[in-house]
Amino acid sequence: MIPKKWPLRILLFTAFLVTSFAAFADTPVDSTQKVIVRAVYLKGNFRTRDRIILREMTLHMGDSVRLADLPGRIAWDQRNINNTTLFVTVDVTSEFAPPVDSTQLAQLDITVTMKERWYFIAYPVFDLADRNFNEWWYDRGHDFRRVIYGGHLSYRNVTGNNDKLQVVIERGFLQRTILSYSKPYIDRAQRIGLRADVGYITNKEIPYRTQFDKWVYVKSEDVLRERVYAALTLTHRRGLYHYHTLDTRYVRNTIADTIARLNPDYFLDGQNRLQFLAMNYIYRYDRRDNIVYPLQGTLFSASIGVSGILPSDNFHFLDLNTSATRYWPLGKRFYLAGSVRLRSTWPARQPYFTLRGLGSGNDMVRGYELNVVDGQRTFIWRNSLRYQLFNVRKQLNWLHVRQFNTVPVAAYLTAFGDAGYVHSTVAEQYQSRLANKLLMGTGMSLDIVSFYNLVMRFSGTINAQGKAGFFFNLAQEL
Repeated sequence: MIPKKWPLRILLFTAFLVTSFAAFADTPVDSTQKVIVRAVYLKGNFRTRDRIILREMTLHMGDSVRLADLPGRIAWDQRNINNTTLFVTVDVTSEFAPPVDSTQLAQLDITVTMKERWYFIAYPVFDLADRNFNEWWYDRGHDFRRVIYGGHLSYRNVTGNNDKLQVVIERGFLQRTILSYSKPYIDRAQRIGLRADVGYITNKEIPYRTQFDKWVYVKSEDVLRERVYAALTLTHRRGLYHYHTLDTRYVRNTIADTIARLNPDYFLDGQNRLQFLAMNYIYRYDRRDNIVYPLQGTLFSASIGVSGILPSDNFHFLDLNTSATRYWPLGKRFYLAGSVRLRSTWPARQPYFTLRGLGSGNDMVRGYELNVVDGQRTFIWRNSLRYQLFNVRKQLNWLHVRQFNTVPVAAYLTAFGDAGYVHSTVAEQYQSRLANKLLMGTGMSLDIVSFYNLVMRFSGTINAQGKAGFFFNLAQEL
């Protein structure tokens, strides 16, 4: 015999399932309809501690959430966990639990399934000493004497807290030894992080000046430049997307008398040593779906750096930076991205080694990969329209190492257009043809995105001077 209350319970449970399905459909839902997160289950994090993963989530046990907001919250939680770069794959799913009775809110279970990366990596280094592959290939005659070799030891997630120990020993074109350890959270609230670095770098071949927007090198059997530094970096993460960083470092730079004679302005006034204490504050708002190759979200950063704090310092420098990037999904596998970057430095008369406008780092107008444009103030505007050719996840069942047998691969066809400007008071001194004028470049690229943060970009470009080129880059930016 069926109890009298059962038909009512069956009716309520059926109505709940119907309304729950509607929450994921395209039809509107009741904005007041909520569910309770009964539990969050984590699977696959054999080394990573639960609290590191839960720190990235907006949904926690006991939270109430509107059904209309649930799909978006789950999607962003999955992206946040993936952006720790601790995992090859991350999947977040939800499952509704039967209601206890008609007087309580419906309950929901969240399951996070992860596949961890291989955290301990010791690998040989064979790298190029030049700014990028294109300069090495086109301007340096793909000379294999201009390579860096050695070894890197990277031990990620040492204690399961997303900490990292790194040892770098490199020889060849330069001699570099670096030791660093970072821990993103040292407090119970998981907000404060700490990093310590020490490094020793020497060069026997360096660019001592720029001429016609190209670096001019000098080589010697003796050390031409020596750099020693020690740094302590304090980080504060507020919420999920706000990051504050305070970096303090002591630096001692020394150059040979040869460099001081060839370019007395390298350190200014023929000096061969600069030593100083520097502090740099950085604020970053980072809400991107993927930090390696973003397709949706916002990135904003601003920084102020001051060098020459101690009375004994013989180098004084002020550096202001800001940038904003926005990523939009347009539908039908099309994506749009736009970025604006500004940099300004003081004083107007400064050492040559600080005159870095376009080309010496990630700040670049595409189409000018082979140029270095030095100056005190820089403006860059970059735009990209992307089309996703495919985005698949390959399972290599024959490979029995779980950290490597799942390979995500995506490809994008990108059309881009950039503009930039470098203000320089030393353009005539260094015979620059590109400083103090508007620079523009456009073209198309094929971007291949795979696991372990690998992005390969093959680009065809043409710039405002009418020069066309084909370039290859390993990239993690717009």
